[in-house]
Amino acid sequence: EMAYADRSPADKDRFICIYPAYLNNKKTIAEGRRIPIDKAVENPTATEIQDVCLAVGLNVHIEKNKMYSREWNRDLQYRGRVRVQLKQEDGSLCLVQFPSRKSVMLYAAEMIPKLKTRTQKTGGGDQSLQQGEGGKKGKGKKKK
Repeated sequence: EMAYADRSPADKDRFICIYPAYLNNKKTIAEGRRIPIDKAVENPTATEIQDVCLAVGLNVHIEKNKMYSREWNRDLQYRGRVRVQLKQEDGSLCLVQFPSRKSVMLYAAEMIPKLKTRTQKTGGGDQSLQQGEGGKKGKGKKKK
């Protein structure tokens, strides 16, 4: 552990890791889910996690071929993990709303269902879709 002391939090290997399994409502805690099931998402991908983190301004990079140790499914869509930078060189938070890995996981799980790729898949039964029909009105109105 001591070797890390001289490393900056801005080093890529100090970034936190998020595996899609952490956010997956199809998984049990034993299988790797890390957030409450009612907040989790159906089969999130590393790309989706990356997309929502990038959109909010986090510094992320994706490690496409990393496999989660408890993931039995070797399909490509289950591969990958996302590294997220929480702290800057001086140890201060990059974004105050993300003090911890858990905060990033919860945010990603909340936002992934709102991704265009997701909302287009879910036919017309979803109320959030109806609201979005009137063009770009709802955009940018997210409460701070």
